[in-house]
Amino acid sequence: MAMTRAALIVCLVACTGSQSPGPGDDVDAAVPREPPLGAHYEPDGSGVVFRIQSSRATRVELWIYDAPMGSERARVVMEREAASDVWRARVPVGELPATIYYGYRVWGPNWTYDAAWAPGSMAGFVADVDGDGNRMNPNKLVFDPYARELSHDPTTPDQPDGSYYSTNAANRLKDSGPVAPKGIVLRDDPADVGAKPARPFRDEIVYEVHLRGLSMEAGVDCAGTYAGAATRARYLAELGVTAVELLPIQETPNDRNDVDPVTTKGDNYWGYSTLGYFAPDRRYACDRTPGGPTRELRAMVRAFHERGLKVYIDVVYNHTSEGSGGTLLSLRGVDNAGYYQLDRNGTGFTNSNGVGADLAGQKPLAQQLILDSLRYWRDELGIDGFRFDLAPILGNDCVQCFKYKPDFLATIATQIGGDLVAEPWGVVGGSYQVGNFPAGWSEWNDRYRDLIRQDQNQVGVAQVTPGWLAARIHGSSELFRPDGRPPSASVNFLVAHDGFTLKDLYSCDGPNNGQPWPFGPSDGGSHDNKSWDHDGDASAQRQAARTGFALLMLSQGVPMITGGDERLRTQRCNNNPYNLDSPATWLDWSEPAPAFTTFARRLMQFRAAHAAFRPAGWIEPAQVSWRDAAGKVASGAYMDDATAPVLAWRLDGAALGDVSPALYVAYNRSTQVVPLTLPPPPAGLAWYRVADTGSWMEPQANSAEPGAEYRMNQSRYDLVARSLALFVAR
Repeated sequence: MAMTRAALIVCLVACTGSQSPGPGDDVDAAVPREPPLGAHYEPDGSGVVFRIQSSRATRVELWIYDAPMGSERARVVMEREAASDVWRARVPVGELPATIYYGYRVWGPNWTYDAAWAPGSMAGFVADVDGDGNRMNPNKLVFDPYARELSHDPTTPDQPDGSYYSTNAANRLKDSGPVAPKGIVLRDDPADVGAKPARPFRDEIVYEVHLRGLSMEAGVDCAGTYAGAATRARYLAELGVTAVELLPIQETPNDRNDVDPVTTKGDNYWGYSTLGYFAPDRRYACDRTPGGPTRELRAMVRAFHERGLKVYIDVVYNHTSEGSGGTLLSLRGVDNAGYYQLDRNGTGFTNSNGVGADLAGQKPLAQQLILDSLRYWRDELGIDGFRFDLAPILGNDCVQCFKYKPDFLATIATQIGGDLVAEPWGVVGGSYQVGNFPAGWSEWNDRYRDLIRQDQNQVGVAQVTPGWLAARIHGSSELFRPDGRPPSASVNFLVAHDGFTLKDLYSCDGPNNGQPWPFGPSDGGSHDNKSWDHDGDASAQRQAARTGFALLMLSQGVPMITGGDERLRTQRCNNNPYNLDSPATWLDWSEPAPAFTTFARRLMQFRAAHAAFRPAGWIEPAQVSWRDAAGKVASGAYMDDATAPVLAWRLDGAALGDVSPALYVAYNRSTQVVPLTLPPPPAGLAWYRVADTGSWMEPQANSAEPGAEYRMNQSRYDLVARSLALFVAR
């Protein structure tokens, strides 16, 4: 018999007769175990167990709904498990709707339980926030932090009023229950995500892209969704990338994006504002019915895996979409002090990320949430790796300040494994930690980015020496080798989502973010881009892009490009289009630069075919020699000379396990043609030209098909200004 709206169920731990075993406990296989946190059907399907953790709550009620909006179906008083901070209730399936929408009402020291309380009541109120940081408010229905899917965003085009979630004096009594996002209970069905690629991280070429922008093209079924992205698997595999890194796809408030395309303020295209750490974003699902986003995401992952591609996701565990105020959506209303970093007064927050309250990476509740979320995406959704936004925030070891300590980051590496990549900086003093992550982590290397940009775009301004270039090309060994990490700890990149595209890096003197939709307006963005429009010369711009791309592919470390770089996608100099869900940020599939795309594909495939560029360990001096324009080993004085025109290097392919006995790269940094002298190839062999980024070779896509390389019949080779040439010996 279904419960009435006012029915209460009191369910004790004895309902299933078990508690979660502790580490090392002997477990009788006949005794059922507690399900994990969240909402889960029992194995026999007879009931659903709801479990939520709060160290500060004094009462928790589960509210069950028939629909995402409207009045509740039932209220369930939860019981605290013995010697635990976990609150629990079991509800028989006969008392539940076919699709279960649910949320929680939470009481605590700042709002004590009073039997006279009803939604919209002041009964039990003490303070909106007390000196210990408690912010419970039972008038605000909060969703389960472990919910596998969410019903909707806090505000939608049909319900744009965000004041329901506010706890200031004017709004604390507003009942958010009828409009608040609800968790959706899913069955724990077996996951089919295909066989995960087993490659080591050093062999990857990473393609960072927004999932929606990847397939927003006329004529594509389910454009802009997980299903649409799956149709790109073949293209990406044939292009030569090996791993797709998706901008955040965990649930984020974005349903109101481009409701009014001309007014982009408040839009959230990039998605760096997480609502739910377990829920796939519904906006990216073609099937948005309950369970649809999860099924569709798994099918997309399987499609990529079947093409040999890994799938990484960008995760934002440094802050949430609850912001820095009194908004109660989930974590803040469940256990504010347990999940967030509080200020010295305990009534506010620290902000080391620039956009909201810091999640407290040193507190047990936050740590468990992060680890459980990562395990779910890895084990149940098939994700192969994670890129952590502003990762040093998770290493903060100071409760009311910032002090970096990588213990929790080391725990993530140990317990989660896989491919882990850090964005190794924040916005406060002490948060720039490039080179300081523990074993098991790789890092976005902005020092690589900046030095290559300076050398290509700030000639005569930045004093870049061949020695510093060699250090970056060599994997930035001074950053990563002292701690015993390999070259693959360096994720090399020239551009990323938050900045210029590859084309714009060499086509724009500075940002132009104020232009009208669809290429703007966007606020913010860096003014230190180290970019140059090459005096408006389109041919020189393309040549610079080829040269930068070639340097990236021929450096030690793991290269990352952004979606559309291989097609010279432009944002028309907007370097911060976080709010533009528009044709300006979607990939252009009209083949605007076929020669460049061919060049990019051949360079990526060349890298994949040659182990010398993907070593497991550091290349030793006997395996690489740095050369000058004459092909001679460069002296120390030459390597320290910022005016030296050429940096070349010869790799001993035989010693590095490469299919080619030797490889030679020559980079002309100067503004003039330089006559090179190629060093002698190995005995009995000749040099063959694989690629030359100079504009003169653009009709041939600046590269040769494998097996069709040009045989060098003399040692002299004229290398045009600002270009690079690549040779193999055979």
